[in-house]
Amino acid sequence: MSDATATAILPARYASTRLPGKPLLDQTGKPLIQHVWEQVRKASRLDPVIIATDDDRIASVARNFGAQVAMTSSHHISGTDRVAEVIAGLDVELIVNVQGDEPEIDPGDLDRLVERLSSTKDDMATLARPLAAEEGALLTDSNAVKVVFNDDGRALYFSRSPIPYGDRAEGAWLHLGVYAYRRNALLALAGADPHPLERRERLEQLRALAMGLSIGVVTTRHHGLGIDTPDDYARFVERFRNSNPTV
Repeated sequence: MSDATATAILPARYASTRLPGKPLLDQTGKPLIQHVWEQVRKASRLDPVIIATDDDRIASVARNFGAQVAMTSSHHISGTDRVAEVIAGLDVELIVNVQGDEPEIDPGDLDRLVERLSSTKDDMATLARPLAAEEGALLTDSNAVKVVFNDDGRALYFSRSPIPYGDRAEGAWLHLGVYAYRRNALLALAGADPHPLERRERLEQLRALAMGLSIGVVTTRHHGLGIDTPDDYARFVERFRNSNPTV
């Protein structure tokens, strides 16, 4: 499976609590979801790339810029559930879930997630980057999820608390919430009840570990940032304009 490819699903919803209408924000001249779609399409191992949404406004805009769209239920609690609904109707083995608010995701990292699943028996794969010495604030930030993994690169635990123990950022890894799945693992995960650890930490990936699923961790140095708040979006717009002065 050295030339394996995967289906990419980009879940996108309109009703974000902290940033309503997030996928359609367009201060760069393009809606945010288009930036994500274009970035994901640069990966060589992802085909097709499908936007999954329950909102007609998002679907209409996505179709206008040429994206394939899958309409899904409005009752999903998580992006994983939305992705699973789409995959249930497709004959595909490997799936990559990229949230629709990751406009600076590295396409090479997405390819390496697919390579990880195609070269191991892992059920899932995800990304992590090392924390730098000056990033101690992220180590203690409960909004920044940390991960520890074994010598084979398989996740042992994810937490909002500082792991491993200590107050130094060196040696700690920041989890980046992008996932690749085998089909059966994704459908099993979406069909299972939340686990007590998942509820306590508010981290869905702990359900997978509690179920005995293996999660391969692909490490990266890339610092692409997701968009969660108005300030996040404003900083992205500034970065985009600085790197595209003629736009």
